[in-house]
Order: sequence, then C-alpha cells, then structure tokens
Amino acid sequence: MEEQINTHLSQVQIWKRIFLMLLFAVVITMVRWLAWAVILLQLFFTLLSGEKNSHILSFGQGLAIYDYHLLLFLVFGTETLPFPFSPWSMSADLKWPTEK
Repeated sequence: MEEQINTHLSQVQIWKRIFLMLLFAVVITMVRWLAWAVILLQLFFTLLSGEKNSHILSFGQGLAIYDYHLLLFLVFGTETLPFPFSPWSMSADLKWPTEK
C-alpha cells in the first residue's frame, strides 16, 4: 500500500494537475468577482434604460460558461484545460460527463 502511494506521489502528472488546480482556483475566484460586477452593471443598465444590454448579456453568458468549465476541471469532471490552455469557445461545448 505504501509503495503504491509513493508511486502515485512521484508521478509528474499528478503534481502538474495540482499546480493547475491551484492556478484555476485563483482564476475562478477572480471570475466570480467579475461576474458580480457584470450582474451589477446589467442591473443598473436595466434600471436606467428599461431593457437588457445585449453586449453585457453576451459577456455574462460567456463568463458563466467559462466558470462552468473551470469548475468542471477543478472537480475532475473533465481533463480539458480551460482557457487560456484551450480556445475560449471550447467551454461552450462542454457537457457534464455521464457515469459509465
């Protein structure tokens, strides 16, 4: 058992994943703060104009999809690295994996 643990701990792939998870944990925190800014901006725009701003809406949707991709990676739901290691548009195609 101890030998198996030592084997797993010595794998570079595991340490690379840990580093990327720490990096993306910081990124997802910033993305969520940015999402709150988008929420407030859209709210104020809607209060002042009476309708949603399509540019803010589009940006917010993209940000939400990116957040989803980050979270999927962090919970081991995908091995596909989020942006900037893959195209921004790739996040839109992600689906929650089904159990086998």
